[in-house]
Amino acid sequence: MIETQGLTKRFDDFPAVTDVNLSVRPGAVLALLGPNGAGKTTTVRMLTSILRPTAGRAWVAGFDVVAQPADVRRSVGVLTEHHGLYMRMRSEEYLSFFAELYGLSAAQGRARAAALLDQFDMRAAAGKRLGEYSKGMRQKLALIRALLHNPPVLLLDEPTSAMDPLSARLVRDAIAALRSAQRAIILCTHNLTEAEQLADHIAVIRRGRLIASGTPAELKRQWLGPALLELHTAGSLNGAADDLRDLVTLIQRGPDWLQFTAEQPEIANPQVLARLAARGVGVVTLAEVPRSLEDVYLQIVQQPAGEAA
Repeated sequence: MIETQGLTKRFDDFPAVTDVNLSVRPGAVLALLGPNGAGKTTTVRMLTSILRPTAGRAWVAGFDVVAQPADVRRSVGVLTEHHGLYMRMRSEEYLSFFAELYGLSAAQGRARAAALLDQFDMRAAAGKRLGEYSKGMRQKLALIRALLHNPPVLLLDEPTSAMDPLSARLVRDAIAALRSAQRAIILCTHNLTEAEQLADHIAVIRRGRLIASGTPAELKRQWLGPALLELHTAGSLNGAADDLRDLVTLIQRGPDWLQFTAEQPEIANPQVLARLAARGVGVVTLAEVPRSLEDVYLQIVQQPAGEAA
């Protein structure tokens, strides 16, 4: 649904994006992460056929971003950092205007706008001019505009910025539902908790280059090491922890708990439980200690240039 091969953009002698390879299948969400100025926005602009690549190729919804720009633009819904809202308009006339630009009939535009205004709890504000909207309300309206023509591809830049927690939750739920509707979505965000909640795949870009890519679980294992597991028992371990050294790597322990790592937890954990049961030690809980995407991201972007992979 979205694919790039060696995507590159230079502005004179400045390499804004260099040799970026991405692939987002239908029904998936890719979180594109990176510091300010890393090249995320430039990448999105090339994917919307706004900027012409200097080198490489990209396809969106099956259309070449250079050879078929009009088809690309019809196939994408875009939420940019700067919304470009017309502040003297009211939401219904604003959405009607864009529905006509997208080629929807007047009836289709009204029906689609009404459904989306209801979905995002914006119906009560429909009579106000956009200049009266809060930042969060403007953000939601810009997202509604991006969804108006029901596009198969969404490119979302900070979709929940400036929103209160309830509105942000509503938007995240909407994005999750859109994924199940077989859309391909690229999400640019600095909210790493949001990225971890929504994304199937993470790509980190720095200084225009893709420096890390994988699922959240893959990146955690690659950058933070094997999963850390914590076990709590019903009573004292009574020295049973030492019997596990051939199965796992013990990290720390207490009278009735221990932490360990294992290269293959799916194999080691049942063996640990069986051995403790044989020693008469009852296990209350065994769970992975949570490790955040933020920990991974900081490891990646702080890595010296040329060492990330």
